[in-house]
Amino acid sequence: MEVGLVGLLRTAWIAAILPILIASVPSSRLSSFHGAVLEFTKRGKIMKSSSQKFTVPQKFFCHFYLVAVVWTTLLLVTTWMYAYKTVPLVYPTFAGHLTGGSHIFSWHKSHSIPISYRYGVWRSVFLLLLMEVQVLRRLFETIYVFNYSSSARMHIFGYLTGLFFYTAAPLSLCCNNALEVYKFSLNAVAEFIVKGKTTVQHMEFDWLEFVSSLLKLRWLQWTGAVIFFWGWIHQRNCHAILGSLREHSGQNDEYVIPHGDWFEVVSSPHYLAEIVIYAGLVVASGGTDPTIWLLFGFVVSNLVFAAAETHRWYLKKFKNYPSNRLAIIPFVY
Repeated sequence: MEVGLVGLLRTAWIAAILPILIASVPSSRLSSFHGAVLEFTKRGKIMKSSSQKFTVPQKFFCHFYLVAVVWTTLLLVTTWMYAYKTVPLVYPTFAGHLTGGSHIFSWHKSHSIPISYRYGVWRSVFLLLLMEVQVLRRLFETIYVFNYSSSARMHIFGYLTGLFFYTAAPLSLCCNNALEVYKFSLNAVAEFIVKGKTTVQHMEFDWLEFVSSLLKLRWLQWTGAVIFFWGWIHQRNCHAILGSLREHSGQNDEYVIPHGDWFEVVSSPHYLAEIVIYAGLVVASGGTDPTIWLLFGFVVSNLVFAAAETHRWYLKKFKNYPSNRLAIIPFVY
């Protein structure tokens, strides 16, 4: 199941990336294909009213993040409990030695498990924890920061792509341990059904030990976290700027040129920040997992493609648009 899941995820990411890469090739022979892909990715201000067939309201973005929060939380809790119970990175506490119990025996059993595997499981926990921070903020912003216009739409294919992304992305961060976590969760549920409340009453839990294993992760994980939060903070700032523009313009469809933060150098700084966020996840993963690299490849190709169209829209819409701004990558593109 695990090998099949990893292979399925990698195939899905490649299948999602290839059409975007092909559509990005500057060839007149591919212009119709480019137009078709672009039509699927358009939303909000860059979608013409004549192109609103097979669309849904842009406020349905909320659905992405509801799915992401529920799914990421489920993966995080089950993976964290599996890591804590079976492959801890710390010795049991002195109290655990005195009281005994199942946890002390499970630790002796885990002691024979290779350290590389144990670190891999806890890396998955760390990555899912970062993802949880991201999707919770995005859900909050969708509800309280962005005031989507009633006329703002997105293509149904883009909507389904978003649901796919926020299902596959969290799973890609922990897919190498998915089979073990799945079996552990099934056993835990079965034990709870058989023993009921007594299972919870006799469960030993040490929050210090629970968190200490995360603190023992290596420098790459913490470097990745720094990169992640650098992008996270700038994306929050840029989304606040975009949200304030809607508040100031009221309920009409007038757009103004955004200013502040990374908007001073690129047209889609929130997309740039998203790339930085997922680059942080790649670094925090250790950079050795092709599945996470393919996830990152989809994020980059999708956002660069969308940012290019947004930049062209700004240039057509505003004659006084700042000439120093590029589409998404400072000094490059």
